[in-house]
Amino acid sequence: MASSDSATARADHKQPHGLGSFVRSQMRNIAPFLTLIFLSAFFAIASPSFATLDNVGNILTQVSVTGIIAVGLTFVILCAEIDLSIASIANVTGIAVAYFTLQESYVNIANVPMPGWAAIVLALALCALLGVVNALGLTMIGIPSFIMTLAMMQIAAGVSALLVRGQIAYKVPDLITTLGSGSIGGVPWIVIVAAVMLLGGHLVLTYTRFGRYVYMVGGNREAAEFSGLNVKLILGSVMVISAVCSGIGGMLGVAHFGSAQQNEFDTYLLDSIAAVVVGGTSLFGGRGGIGNTIVGLFVLGVLNNGLDHVNIDSFLKILIRGLILLAALIINVYAQRLRERAAE
Repeated sequence: MASSDSATARADHKQPHGLGSFVRSQMRNIAPFLTLIFLSAFFAIASPSFATLDNVGNILTQVSVTGIIAVGLTFVILCAEIDLSIASIANVTGIAVAYFTLQESYVNIANVPMPGWAAIVLALALCALLGVVNALGLTMIGIPSFIMTLAMMQIAAGVSALLVRGQIAYKVPDLITTLGSGSIGGVPWIVIVAAVMLLGGHLVLTYTRFGRYVYMVGGNREAAEFSGLNVKLILGSVMVISAVCSGIGGMLGVAHFGSAQQNEFDTYLLDSIAAVVVGGTSLFGGRGGIGNTIVGLFVLGVLNNGLDHVNIDSFLKILIRGLILLAALIINVYAQRLRERAAE
C-alpha cells in the first residue's frame, strides 16, 4: 500500500501545477501569438494606414506564396527533418510551367509549347520527381536531410538555369494565371488557394492516421519503429509533400509576379522556415502544426508590411527579421529543455 502511495506521489510530482507551469509548457504557442498582437498594435499606432481592411488584404496576399510552401515544410519539420530545397524547387517548377507554354517571339528560350493542362501536369511531375529524389537520398541511402536537400537546392537551381538560360519568360497556362493573379469577388485566388492548402494540411495532420504517424515519427522515432511503423515511408512521403507544395507555390508565384526567371524565389527559403519556426513548431519534431504556421505567417506578414509603412531602412528591416527568427529559435530550444526536465 505504501509503495502504491509513493508511486502516486512521484507521478503527481511530475504533473505540472499552477499557472506558471502551464505558461512554461505552452511557451512555444503563447510567445508567437503575443508577438503578433504586439506587432499589430505597434504598427497600428505608428501608421494609421496600417490598420485598414485593404492593408489586411495586402498582408494576406503577400504571405500566400510563403504559406503554400510552408504547408509542406511543416510536415517535414514535424518529423524533425529539414528541407533546404523548397525555394529552388519552387523556382524550377515555375520556370518549367512557363517553359512548356508558348512564349512571345521576343522571349528567346527554346521552349516546348503544350496545352495548358499538360504543362501543369509536367511541372507538377517534375517537382514530385525532385521530392522523390530527396526521399530516396534520405531514406534509402541515409544522407541527412540537411545535406540531401542542400544538394537538391543546387540541382534544382541548375535545372532552372538550363531551362531559362538567363531569359525571362512571361506566359503561363490560363489556369495558373487566374489562380496566381486573378480574383473572385475582390478576394485574390492565390489567397483562397493558400487558405485551402493550409486547411487541408491541418485536417491531414489532425484527423488522419498519416498525420498521427508524422507526429509519432517526430516525437520519438525509435519508439515509432518499435511499434511497427514504417518510418522510412513516412519520411519519404513528407519530402514529396514538401516538394509538391513548393511546386504549387512556385507556379502560382510566377503568375503572381508576372514572370519566370532564375533566383526568383531565393528569399522564400528563409521566409518559409521562419514562418514554421516563429509560429512555434518544434525543430526537434513532434510538436506544433499548421495552426502554428499560420500564426508565424501573420507575424512575418505584419512585420514586413508594417516596416514598409513606417519607412524603416531596408537593411534594418533584414536585421529585425533575423533577430525575430533568432528569438524564435531560442524559445524553441528553451521549450525543448523544459520538456526534457519535466520528463526526468
